Amino acid sequence: MTAPVYAQDAEAPAGDAVVGEEAAPGTQSGEATDQSNDPAATDTDEDDDEEAAAEEAAGVYEADGMHEYGFSGLLDRQNRTDLAPLTLASGQPVAGGEYTIKSGGYYRIEINADGSQELALSGGDFFRAIWINEIVIEDIEIRPMGVHSIEFDSAGTARLSFIAVLPGRYTLSVPGSSGDTLQAVFNIQ
Repeated sequence: MTAPVYAQDAEAPAGDAVVGEEAAPGTQSGEATDQSNDPAATDTDEDDDEEAAAEEAAGVYEADGMHEYGFSGLLDRQNRTDLAPLTLASGQPVAGGEYTIKSGGYYRIEINADGSQELALSGGDFFRAIWINEIVIEDIEIRPMGVHSIEFDSAGTARLSFIAVLPGRYTLSVPGSSGDTLQAVFNIQ
């Protein structure tokens, strides 16, 4: 990239450093000669410790560490936890027990239907409390903005991968059912 001829002939304004040359003291690019009036200019490590103590006293906490999630970030396979599958079958419990998961954790769960009856799992509150990465049905990946229920008309498997976000107790249940065995309970901590 080149500068126009008239810009090349003009002299550099006073007080600004030219590339490759040392900046003059007191200029924008150089060190200031008088720092006695500038409180920020006398920044030391001791000040940082005092600021951190003041922030803690005020209830402000700042994350110091950098998380090492790798190239794929949080959605890396090494960060994913596989949960026990859910079962949709006539006369069978949906889940073997309650699921306890952590907010910010990456999870994958399979929903298996045996095709004995047309069944669905509904749980708008649960689906709003998680971020869904994808739903995979017969090697077709769906990346939804939102879900309210998943219904099976015949035998099949749906694999749901998600990140738990909002702590609380949520249920996925067969619509119209009232039994405890026809629901899966998720406790997000």
